[in-house]
Amino acid sequence: MNQLNFRTLDLNLLRVFDEVMTERNLTRAASNLAMTQPAVSNALRRLREVLGDELVRRAGYGVEPTAAALALWPTVRDALHMLRESLAPGTFDPLSARNAFVLAMADATAAKLIPALMDLLESEAPGVNLRVLPLTTRDPRGLLESGTVDLAIGHFPGVLAELGALHLQENNPHFHHQRLYDGEYVVVMRRGHPLAGKPLSLDDYCAARHLLVSFSGRPFGFVDEALTAVSRQRRVVLTVNQFFTAGRVVATTDLLTVLPRHFVGATGMEHELALCELPLQVAAVHVDALWHRQATQNTAHHWLRDTVARAARSSEPAAKPKRAARKTP
Repeated sequence: MNQLNFRTLDLNLLRVFDEVMTERNLTRAASNLAMTQPAVSNALRRLREVLGDELVRRAGYGVEPTAAALALWPTVRDALHMLRESLAPGTFDPLSARNAFVLAMADATAAKLIPALMDLLESEAPGVNLRVLPLTTRDPRGLLESGTVDLAIGHFPGVLAELGALHLQENNPHFHHQRLYDGEYVVVMRRGHPLAGKPLSLDDYCAARHLLVSFSGRPFGFVDEALTAVSRQRRVVLTVNQFFTAGRVVATTDLLTVLPRHFVGATGMEHELALCELPLQVAAVHVDALWHRQATQNTAHHWLRDTVARAARSSEPAAKPKRAARKTP
């Protein structure tokens, strides 16, 4: 890029740049900014001249950013967001709010959280709308970075490990997270399966044919990691990207799969399925909410995170009461 004289830079150009990067379409960006499309094009031309980069190119019905634009955008967006929050922080009133939030989660997570979450919305925020997108990755940071989703909920061990390492180097990481609940996974098979109704040995488990729920499509999951650690392996003959699909398939075949225990009852196929414990130790499966740091101080987003956390707590099974200690006579 050219040598930039910040003192002469028209900061309004950055607002146009941010909107174009968000929409990837000049017409929609112009509408959002209450400008004409020629005015948006002119602003981009001026910013190109200042920065010495093309920034965006025509692509299909919209525009495609250059590598330089993608590198610059997070800094510009964060700076504009902090400025807006400082000048007009506002408040969020759930009862009168008309916000729409986009969440990304797997179908098993949705089965656990959404009923309780909707109960809370109906009583506390009747005007708020939710849109739930299927989670198709173990690294949703791109979805959060682009603003496609407000909150991603799932099991993100790689992302959290990376964020933990980055936190040692920077005080304000780009993404924040909150633990919602711990998942418990069980082996699931059809009721009449030859292995049903008895303890499952590791040998029998490895000898069986398996179905894996994989968001990435890779035939290797956390169970396979645990098997590798004890020098064993299983044969995964089918991968799908939904837990419900996995339950439907194993109910009518001799494949084994691994599902969250709470999800089996939510499938409506509980009478067709048999459950048993995994025959080996696996790493704990934590379910976390993940969001971009620019949303941390946003009052509406803070309410959303708190409400999702309350829904998670209310959907947890009640703890069994402890038996009173027997008194000795």
